Amino acid sequence: MRLILVPALAALSLSACTPMPVGNPAVPEPAKPVDFARYQGRWYEFARYEHRFERDCAGVTADYAKRRDGQISVVNTCRKGGPDGPIQVARGRAKAVGDPVGAKLKVSFFGPFFGDYWVLDRAEDYSWAIVGEGSGRYLWVLTREPVPTPEQRAALVARVVGLGYDTKLLHFTHQSPKGAPG
Repeated sequence: MRLILVPALAALSLSACTPMPVGNPAVPEPAKPVDFARYQGRWYEFARYEHRFERDCAGVTADYAKRRDGQISVVNTCRKGGPDGPIQVARGRAKAVGDPVGAKLKVSFFGPFFGDYWVLDRAEDYSWAIVGEGSGRYLWVLTREPVPTPEQRAALVARVVGLGYDTKLLHFTHQSPKGAPG
């Protein structure tokens, strides 16, 4: 599962950050099952709630892959200042929590410290996913294509609203139409 730099780092930093606005005071439980074999691979960040560890990031991607120990490898990439800016990479790991639909994970980028990563909604064909956690302060909208069509963008924002999130807090990530290298 490509926990994307933003979701994974955010989850870990939840308690360490200064208070951030709550974009959803009633975060829903994930309802759709998640098949990791279909979720793994590269995701592009379409939108996020802004937070300090992703400030000034563009071209954000997250790559997820199964590890030999059963956990999930997480590689989040950010380009500082714009889609052609210098690359920053964060490597982490995730593990399943054991929720009934397999949509909740714990992610770590800092040793034994884990944060929540919930796949709140996703496309049937795994072409997009909406990721958050229980506090309502973090949100990521991920797509398989670097730049969604205008119709996809509108549909994703409508899904975010349907989950109860404040879209005024959304930061739309600048991506290169060709996608991120490497």
